[in-house]
Amino acid sequence: MTTQHEGSSPRPSSLADLFWSFTMLALQGFGGVLAIVQRELVEKKRWLTPEEFMEDWAVAQILPGPNVVNLSLMIGDRYFGWRGGLVALAGMLTFPLLIVLALAALFAGVSDSPGVQGALRGMGAVTAGLIGGTGLRLISSLEKNVMGVLVCWVLAAITFTAIAWLRVPLGWVLLGAGTLACGWAYRQLGKVQDGVIEE
Repeated sequence: MTTQHEGSSPRPSSLADLFWSFTMLALQGFGGVLAIVQRELVEKKRWLTPEEFMEDWAVAQILPGPNVVNLSLMIGDRYFGWRGGLVALAGMLTFPLLIVLALAALFAGVSDSPGVQGALRGMGAVTAGLIGGTGLRLISSLEKNVMGVLVCWVLAAITFTAIAWLRVPLGWVLLGAGTLACGWAYRQLGKVQDGVIEE
C-alpha cells in the first residue's frame, strides 16, 4: 500500500478536520459512495493521488465490512495512528446512523407505496451511473500499474463477465481473479526490482 511522505501533499490538519471531512463525505454518500469518496479525497482534498486511491480502495474492497468504512480507518490511521482511525470511523458512522434510524422509522409506514418503490428503483439507476462514471475517470491510473494495462483490462473483463453474466458469487471471483492478479503483480514487482521492467 502506498504511503505519502510528510509534507508532500495536503493532509488533514487535525483530528477535528478528519472527523468533519468524513462526516460530510458520509452525508453525501447515498448509495454511490465510490464516486463521492473519489471526488472528495482525490479531486477536492487531494489527500490521495489517483494511484493511491486505487490501491487503497482495492485493499478496502477485499477486507470484510463496508468498503468506505475500511478506507476511512486506513486513512485515519495513516495520518494520526489508531486515534485517527477511530475518529475517521466516528465521522463515517455517527450522523448517517442517526439519519438511517429516523428514515427507517418513517419508511416503515410507506414502504408498500408504489411511489416510494419507484423512487428507490430510480435511485438505484443513478447509483449505477455514478459508479460507472467514477470507474471511467480512474482508468487513466491503470497506465502506472505494475501489472500492465493489457493485463488490467483482461482482469476487469474476466471479473465483469463472471459477476454480471455468469452470476458467479463475489467471493469466488475475488478468490480466483484476485489470486491471479496478486500472483502476476508479485511476479512483475520482482522484475521491476531486478531492473528487467522499467517503471
